[in-house]
Amino acid sequence: MLDALLPIVVLIALLALTIFLFGIDATNGPLQVALLLSASFASLMAFKNGYTVAGVAEAAVGGVTSAVGAIFILLAVGALIGTWNMAGTIPTIVDYGIRLVSPTWFYLAAAVVCALVGMVTGSSWTTAGTLGVAFVGMSQVMGLSEATAAGAVICGAYFGDKMTPLSETTILVPQLVGGGLTVGEHVRNMFWTAGPALGVSLVIFFFLGLQADPDAALSVDAAREALAAAFNIGFVNLLPLLILVLFAILKFPPFLSIMGSALFAGLLAPFTQWDAVQAFVDDPDLGRVSTAVHAIFEAMATGFVSNSGVEPIDELFTKGGMASLLTTIWLVLGALSFAAVMEHAGFLQRLLMPIVSRARGRGPLILSVNTSGIGLNVIAGDQYVADVLPARMFRGEFARRGLAPQVLSRAVEDSGTVTSVLVPWNTCGAYI
Repeated sequence: MLDALLPIVVLIALLALTIFLFGIDATNGPLQVALLLSASFASLMAFKNGYTVAGVAEAAVGGVTSAVGAIFILLAVGALIGTWNMAGTIPTIVDYGIRLVSPTWFYLAAAVVCALVGMVTGSSWTTAGTLGVAFVGMSQVMGLSEATAAGAVICGAYFGDKMTPLSETTILVPQLVGGGLTVGEHVRNMFWTAGPALGVSLVIFFFLGLQADPDAALSVDAAREALAAAFNIGFVNLLPLLILVLFAILKFPPFLSIMGSALFAGLLAPFTQWDAVQAFVDDPDLGRVSTAVHAIFEAMATGFVSNSGVEPIDELFTKGGMASLLTTIWLVLGALSFAAVMEHAGFLQRLLMPIVSRARGRGPLILSVNTSGIGLNVIAGDQYVADVLPARMFRGEFARRGLAPQVLSRAVEDSGTVTSVLVPWNTCGAYI
């Protein structure tokens, strides 16, 4: 047990040290180094317990390989944010939003809209990476709390993700739990916890809106004038969003949906935002076609740079690009390397088994699932590890005690899936 516990102690100590020394800048490299050092220490403990170098190395590679799909989605979202800004998609959403939604209703509206879009797309990541960026931008223009706006986006996006049969984890968890549980039964059972949680959150967001004291650098009218001067605002700019929703409804893979929408936005931009494209490339020697191609590649690779001359607008829409997410990917790789070594050496199972054995009644057993899911999100840094391990380890005990499989599946998602976004080095937390 001590060998299983020591890597966790080292991890917590190194994470605390990096946060103490570097503060918010810890995610720019120090946190990643701490995770990789923890993975190295866990490897030494694995060697001590008889595991071979080749086996541990293979496990670490396997852990990283499991994140390839998520990494491609991260890169696609970076490209999408860059081209959506260049095509005027996000500026148009911001313009319509600040025109239609008052500060009082803003946080509540953000949560509700993201919940609906999350249900349609089946992806909290897609919702947060698209509409989430727009809502945070709106809050900045309106002088509202960006942190509260981000909280409303996450709240709605994760509720929508859980209330749809299109979500990956919503499909995966019933399969892991077994017992003949269908996705539909799982979704309906999830509402008993997700529904009240959303209801309470909406009430809180409403009261936060009532107490909001907007302090914007620009008035709403001035912001709209600045947006109109920098971009051609119009419904046609929303076509990339409609394309994304259509691809999601047609059940295209998330990477292809996001990258397809990003490329469409890049191709649209030279036709609808030529002045912004020219200012972005800033090379008068290039022809129109060369300028357009240059802009598309640069926006997708390193992000769009707004050169409107209005500082708040330029700061808001200078974002995106695959390169902007490389430190996030580094963070994910470090976390998954540590988790893979811990799982390969059996350390995670050793830490979880005492929790399972000490849960006597129904309530403590469910609480044990929740504790395991939250703990694995912190230790392993990946929601799939936090879903898969508790589902596998507790399903026999739930069946032995005659508890319905949907009780376990709900407990797994309530902890393993939903809390993943609260851990900065978790794949979900790093992305959001």
